[in-house]
Amino acid sequence: MIQPVDTPRGPVLPILLLSVGLLLAGCSESTPPAQPAAPPQSSAPAPAPAPSPRVLETFNVGQGVYVRSLAVEPSRDALWVGTSAGVHEIDLTTREPRNTFTREHGLANEYVFAIGLDRDGNKWFGTNAGGVSRYRDGEWQVYFPMHGLADYWIYSFGEQADGSYWIGTWAGVNRYDPQSGEFTTYVEELVNEWVYAIGIDSKDRVWFGTEGGVSMLDGSTWSEWTHADGMGAGNPLKLPASDNTGLGTRRRHDLGILSGGQATYNPNYVFSLHVANDDSIWVGTWGAGVSHFDGEKWHNLTEADGLAGNIVYSIAQTPDGAFWFGTHRGLSRYDGTNWQTIDRRDGLLENNVYTLMVDPRGDLWAGTLGGVTRIGLAEDATASRQ
Repeated sequence: MIQPVDTPRGPVLPILLLSVGLLLAGCSESTPPAQPAAPPQSSAPAPAPAPSPRVLETFNVGQGVYVRSLAVEPSRDALWVGTSAGVHEIDLTTREPRNTFTREHGLANEYVFAIGLDRDGNKWFGTNAGGVSRYRDGEWQVYFPMHGLADYWIYSFGEQADGSYWIGTWAGVNRYDPQSGEFTTYVEELVNEWVYAIGIDSKDRVWFGTEGGVSMLDGSTWSEWTHADGMGAGNPLKLPASDNTGLGTRRRHDLGILSGGQATYNPNYVFSLHVANDDSIWVGTWGAGVSHFDGEKWHNLTEADGLAGNIVYSIAQTPDGAFWFGTHRGLSRYDGTNWQTIDRRDGLLENNVYTLMVDPRGDLWAGTLGGVTRIGLAEDATASRQ
């Protein structure tokens, strides 16, 4: 059950479940350079610096519970929160829970790693070892390999213009035809069968982030890119290579990123993939930072450039065009020139940011161990609900 988090500056407010505490502490900012004195004939003040996004609210989903997926449904003004203990539907205006689903309600497994919303109003929940559970208007449909699904482990969704629905698994990717209800599985066509992320661009090309690189389907033509093609930065810190991978095997594994307390490195391993407003591709890697593909070559950004951490679980783009990267060391904002990092010191619930989602108001929601954090411009908590 989702509970409000007490703020560091006051007692718990005695309000309803999923009530909020407005965090007053913002991210530190550098002092702007001094402006030259205005000419005597002018009394216009110097323009104020643009406000910086900051933590506005935090919500607790339970001790030891991970938030692994988020999705926004504008038509219902709803935020869907996928956790390791079920899924919640939250009213974005009131911040109150509308529904909570577990196995008792129809989920095949409570650990929800992916959420997809299709054009027909179906909610697709990809679970860890429980296949896919689809929900609409109180009705549930469960898909397992016996129904044509590639695997029981589901990590991503995507929808094409014709309604074709793509499902990323640990054993390839499925294309689901909503007209026939049939699944087609692709394995050999992919650079690697462990598919964590799916993105679809304005040309209806489908992009897949895998444990072994990036694949793209353009109609009937497949392409692929790996670290050898420039994706993922080098390893100047000589971090140990990660052996926590199923690459080339069918061995199940967790997502532990440390070895002997130290972060590890696997530049081909893609945790996240985002299609930007300009159709360029951004991917988050395991230890090799963020990679940006402009259609011709890859450009890499790391901690040395300003990124909070080189293990990048999630990516989002806000309406102002800025990119946000959820890492193992906090959340970074990048506007093409400047960087801002938000972490636990600024009110983030936990530094490992597994999932990001932007709501219709332009606020950013970040999922971590223990709960969800809302990030946006400083504002009155009551006004933010209007």
